Formats: sequence, C-alpha cells, structure tokens
Amino acid sequence: MNILFNHEKCSGCGVCKLACSIVNFTQVTPAKAMLRIEGLFPAPGRYQIHFCDQCGICAEICPVDAIALEDSIYRINEDDCIACHECVTACPNCVMIIKKEDDMPAKCILCGECAIVCPRDAIMISEEETKAGCR
Repeated sequence: MNILFNHEKCSGCGVCKLACSIVNFTQVTPAKAMLRIEGLFPAPGRYQIHFCDQCGICAEICPVDAIALEDSIYRINEDDCIACHECVTACPNCVMIIKKEDDMPAKCILCGECAIVCPRDAIMISEEETKAGCR
C-alpha cells in the first residue's frame, strides 16, 4: 500500500489528523497525528500535507536498531527502543511524535485511515509499489 497526496485539494480541515489519533491512540487528539498540515498563506495560498514517506532515516539514526523495515514499512519495536528521541529529531518531514504517556516515539505505519476519511481526496490509497509522496 502507498499513500498519495494532492496538496491542491487539501482544505486544511484536519479530518485526517483526527482519524490518525483515533485509530492509533484511541483518543480524539489531532495533536497526536503522525501527519502534519501546513498552511502556506498568503502565498502560494494552499495547504501542504507532510507525511512519513518511509525514507528510513529514523532507522538509520537509531542507536539501538529499534526501527526495522517490515513489509515496506518502518516500524518501532518499543521493547528495544530506549526513548532517546533521535529518530524524532532526525525525521525530515517532522511527523514523528513522542507519546506523552510513555515517552516513546511513534510514527506512521501506513494504516490508511487518513485517506479513508479525507473528504476531498487530497490523501489517497494506492496499491502501486512506489514511494509514498506527492503525485
């Protein structure tokens, strides 16, 4: 599975962030979303969706190899993680978070809920085997 974006269609409504927090944390807390919507106003006058593109930088920087590629998705093994947060700092898209309840990092696992609920098809699911990102 792959997530594709059409930034021009994004209205900044935040439904994607809400779905992410509900599905992944069972909380209505959009601040916990593992994607980010940036308003680019007044110019160019649109929203930019920031999302984990599974680049692997988090895994490369992890000092204890707690992040591994499984089925084309980088996943955090919390049993191995030492919560140093180096992965969060290194994320080029600034979409990894630190869970306040246990101080552990969290990242997108491509569950697709953001795409399912997007009312404007700004975020879409694709079965193509390409890297996630703007298409």
